[in-house]
Amino acid sequence: MKPKQILFAIVVAFAAAFANAAERSQVTLTVFAAASLTDSLQKITDEFTRATGIRVRVAFAASSALARQIEMGARADVFFSADQDWMNYLQERELIDPSTRVELLGNRLVLIAPSDSNASIELVQDVPLVQALGRSGRLALGDPDSVPAGAYAKAALTSLGVWSDVESRLARAENVRVALMYVARGEAPLGIVYSTDARVEPRVKVIALFPEDSHPPITYPVAVTKVAQPEAAQYVAYLRSDTAKRIFSEAGFVVSASPRQP
Repeated sequence: MKPKQILFAIVVAFAAAFANAAERSQVTLTVFAAASLTDSLQKITDEFTRATGIRVRVAFAASSALARQIEMGARADVFFSADQDWMNYLQERELIDPSTRVELLGNRLVLIAPSDSNASIELVQDVPLVQALGRSGRLALGDPDSVPAGAYAKAALTSLGVWSDVESRLARAENVRVALMYVARGEAPLGIVYSTDARVEPRVKVIALFPEDSHPPITYPVAVTKVAQPEAAQYVAYLRSDTAKRIFSEAGFVVSASPRQP
């Protein structure tokens, strides 16, 4: 090949590479994710963008609110839920691609108090939780009627035989991070959140861990939606990378060694 031909081939290759990079940079994925994933998933998403050039917007909220937004037509490429129920909700309505659905993470449910609290509670059958709340204190948790963390909390408290005692003393939050803030700001003497949430807020401390058999397993499925852009599959694959696993593990999540499809 003549020098001019070689030079032309190099120029064409560079132009093609630049065009592909430019095309990727124009792609913006939208990810709907559970509020409890806020810190770790944002870090992973930033790493993904640095590695691929693909921009990603992440909306964090209660899984229920996000699933209903998708049902109402909100454009999302990926849904990352804090429980199976809301992923099932979208799958039953054919709004996700079930072939892409995988179970990535696990978590634990904990009872928290403000960091300067002297509260000491053992989560056993018929635990005197109402007495621990005091005369007017409320128990902060995600709304059990819609928020996965709240539903897990209700199941746990029912299992321990105290749900009927505390039901009228709840501070129902729109998502688990809001429940965390109620306790961090001293607006509630006790709260129920995921262990990963408690780790990111220095103004609270974990005073008890709920028995794992007191509630359904806490699992986080993720899937690509039916209207997703092709790059969404690349993003979900990145969530299973060594980088993502490290960040999730450092945040306190239980990372599935071999993510499985339900």
